[in-house]
Amino acid sequence: MRILLVEDDASLSRFVEKGLYEAGHQIEVTDNGKYALTLCMTEQFDVAVVDRMLPGLDGLSLVKAMRAAQITTPVLFLTSLGGVDDRVEGLEAGGDDYLTKPFAFSELLARVTALSRRSVNITAQASSELKYADLTLNLFEHTASRQGQVLDLQPKEFRILELFMRHPGRVITRTMLLEHVWDIHFDPQTSVVETHISRLRNKLEKPFGDTLIQTVRGAGYKLEHKAEAGSC
Repeated sequence: MRILLVEDDASLSRFVEKGLYEAGHQIEVTDNGKYALTLCMTEQFDVAVVDRMLPGLDGLSLVKAMRAAQITTPVLFLTSLGGVDDRVEGLEAGGDDYLTKPFAFSELLARVTALSRRSVNITAQASSELKYADLTLNLFEHTASRQGQVLDLQPKEFRILELFMRHPGRVITRTMLLEHVWDIHFDPQTSVVETHISRLRNKLEKPFGDTLIQTVRGAGYKLEHKAEAGSC
């Protein structure tokens, strides 16, 4: 996951950043609410971990501004303000979860992971079509086409492609694919994901001489168009 950490306590920020990095995530860190908002406006994150008491722009105002700008990144408030009213205020501002200090890092990691999985399963937009590059997915007719050519996709292949097209450029893990496409919440110890990705690639890429589904080693896959070397 790509995670934004907004925390002005330097020692706590280093502790959380180190733990998330060791768990295999990419971390962007800032201690300033205004700069955090700029990052959210210009970059894409899977989850934001936000302290409430921040210089420049406090955490509540930051999340309200994000939601007003239609930024749907899941937000976990991380703060010493642990009263019921404080938690309610944070959730009403647009936060998705709330963790009070002090906390166990294992709980923080579990909450961040849960928020990311939840966001993958939420419909990104109510639309009859999804488009990326020269690829079109019609959700009502359940059809896919590229450069005007209809692609013969099996139901699972269609669902995989839909997940990628709702999150272009974002890494989709094997676990996310198992949960979203097969509704499996454990590792079945089979190559079912790899087999379906290979079949989908053959239909999406081989006839057109380029690549759309990139393998991110050690992480998963992402939808990102790349022309073959030597092509115009």
